[in-house]
Amino acid sequence: MRTLLVILLLGMLIAAGYFAYSAMSVEGEALPTERYVALALGAGFSIVVGIGLMMLLFFSNRRGYDEPPHFR
Repeated sequence: MRTLLVILLLGMLIAAGYFAYSAMSVEGEALPTERYVALALGAGFSIVVGIGLMMLLFFSNRRGYDEPPHFR
């Protein structure tokens, strides 16, 4: 069963790689500069949001906000 799973996942990886390679080799116009800027800003914003959420996760864990309530 494990071998079948590994073969399936490797097949999916190869298919994704082939799709990415074939999509990059399409002839056409180059992207304008505005789209590269938008891509960079979107990626940077995603990284900032991810870092902020991880900081909140660690902050709440260290402060004890994730502990179950203690009823008296």
